[in-house]
Amino acid sequence: FPMEIPKDKILELLQQQGKHDQVEPAREELPDQVDPDRDSGLLAKFGIDPQDLLSKFAGGIPGL
Repeated sequence: FPMEIPKDKILELLQQQGKHDQVEPAREELPDQVDPDRDSGLLAKFGIDPQDLLSKFAGGIPGL
């Protein structure tokens, strides 16, 4: 089933990684709920590994 991660979590991750110049473009381009499989191309553009996201957030988001 699709695993969706709130965009806010990804923006936080970018900030934690020191990619502050990527935060605004990511905010504009990413959907509110990011599916790492479907949106892998977009995530790669911002230097985010979809597998890394899944391991970080899988099971860590209430309600999924």
